[in-house]
Amino acid sequence: MITIPFIFPLIWIIAAAFKTQAQIVASPPIWIFKPTLNNFKSVFMEQDFARFLWNSSVVAVASTVLTLLLGLPAAYSISRYKQQTLGVFILVARLMPGISFLMPWYILFSKIRMVDTFSALIASHMLVALPLIVWIMINYFDGLPRELEESARVDGCSIQTAFLRILLPISGPGIITATTLSFLFSWNNFMFSLVLSTHRTKTLPI
Repeated sequence: MITIPFIFPLIWIIAAAFKTQAQIVASPPIWIFKPTLNNFKSVFMEQDFARFLWNSSVVAVASTVLTLLLGLPAAYSISRYKQQTLGVFILVARLMPGISFLMPWYILFSKIRMVDTFSALIASHMLVALPLIVWIMINYFDGLPRELEESARVDGCSIQTAFLRILLPISGPGIITATTLSFLFSWNNFMFSLVLSTHRTKTLPI
């Protein structure tokens, strides 16, 4: 009984895949219907599904990699050197809805002719996901003992070497969480792709 509220939406989604558009929006809902494969034909045969899948993969992977390359060192620096002002700035950016940046970015990208480019999508996805990733990793690095780095420094490691060879390998769970969230945000993002792309760079959510 407890699982019914969680299973029902999944069943509804699966059933909707085999309904017509009229049946999906019908009120009251139609429970008994003749299944159709027209929705699948539309996606795989009438739409450029392969291109949209490739576009989504490129944008999601690139934005996730860039987010990690920038976010991990930033989170480590804030955690270890107690940069409170920067931490507050990251928190404020985290609390702001990503859609609030959309129109300024559209104006900016239009002026520099970057609308409908992968660069615009990747940059916008990265900048919105970055505060979340930094915030997650700050808390993770705060939980790691400083003695590990201090021992590495005593053995002659630089700060960068200690970070790369000591901290990152033992931060796997946090990095996996950050990577997953960043990738899913980019993969599922609808509004940014709707505004900043046309057919050439259109992604799957559109």
